[in-house]
Amino acid sequence: MGLDMMAYSKAKATSKNTRELSSWRKHPNLHGFMEKLWRSKTGNTEEQFNCVEVELTLEDLELLENAVLMRDLPDTQGFFFGGPADEYYKDQDLAFIAEARGDIAGGRKVYYNSWW
Repeated sequence: MGLDMMAYSKAKATSKNTRELSSWRKHPNLHGFMEKLWRSKTGNTEEQFNCVEVELTLEDLELLENAVLMRDLPDTQGFFFGGPADEYYKDQDLAFIAEARGDIAGGRKVYYNSWW
């Protein structure tokens, strides 16, 4: 068991036809960034952030890129999350951001999801 995470794009929000953009295993600080983003978008303070789809906009990707480059992803801990992996995944995170921007420019919607 552990924190499994993925990002994908869809042609439409309701489409089941997805294209995987990236996947991560135990990258807790990225997960913490996404949880914080989801909570700010929804105002949800009650539910666990597990198996929740979060749509990412160009503005969200800009915030994420800055956090990755500035080594400012939020310290996040959880029983199944593992240790910090920011440096290990840095290049992959930046490649994901670039690919996600391209998909958005092409009219697709980009999402993050995870389970633990």
